[in-house]
Amino acid sequence: MATGADADAGAGADAVSPRERYRAQVRSDIKGRAWEQLARSGASGLSLNAIAKELGMSGPALYRYFGSRDELITELIRDAYRSLADSLRAAADSGAGLHGLAHALRRWALDDPQRYFLVYGTPVPGYHAPDDTTVIAREIMAALLDVCAAAGLEAPSPASAGFTAHLSQHRQWAEGHAAPPGVLRRALAFWTRLHGVLSLELAGHFTGMGFDVDRLFEAELAELTPGR
Repeated sequence: MATGADADAGAGADAVSPRERYRAQVRSDIKGRAWEQLARSGASGLSLNAIAKELGMSGPALYRYFGSRDELITELIRDAYRSLADSLRAAADSGAGLHGLAHALRRWALDDPQRYFLVYGTPVPGYHAPDDTTVIAREIMAALLDVCAAAGLEAPSPASAGFTAHLSQHRQWAEGHAAPPGVLRRALAFWTRLHGVLSLELAGHFTGMGFDVDRLFEAELAELTPGR
C-alpha cells in the first residue's frame, strides 16, 4: 500500500505536464549544445541560430525557449556557479578543511575548463550578469570564509598587515560574515593565488615548462595553510 508520502510524491510528478517535461528537455538540449559551442569557440562565439540548426529547429522556434543569447548565457552561468557552490559546500560540510576545499575547486575546474572560464575568465563582451548570479557566487565565498574561520587561520604574513587592516573597513564582499579581518585576508589570499594557478594551468601556460603542476598546486596550498 502506498504511504501518504508516496502519494504526495506521485501527485507531484503527475503535476508536471507532458508539455512542461518536453520544454525542460528541450532547454536542457539547448544548454548542452551551448556548452559544446563554448568548448569550440568560447562565449563570444555562442550563436543561438547555430544551436537551432544543430537541433533541427528554426531560429524563431529556439527563441521560445531562450529569448536571447544573454538569457542563455545567464542560465549557463547560474548552472556553473550552482555546481561549484554545491561542490564547495559539500567539501566544507564534510569537514575536509581548506585542503579539501582547494581540491574540490581544482577538480571542478579541471572537469570542465570552459565552465570555469565562463565564470572566471574574460568577461563576455556586451553581457551584464543579473544580480541573482552574484548571490550564488557569494555562497562560494561564504563556504571559503566558513572553513577559514573554523580553522582559525589568520592573515598569511605580517607583510600584509596594512591590507588586513584595510579589509576591516572594506568587507562588503564578505556579505556580513563575522570573520575577523585576518581571516578575510587569508580567504582572499587562498582565492586569488589558487585561481591564479588554475587560470594559468587551464589556459595551457605551464605546458613545456617542465615541472609538475600538481606539485605547484600543493606547494601553493602548503604556503597558504602553514602547519596544517
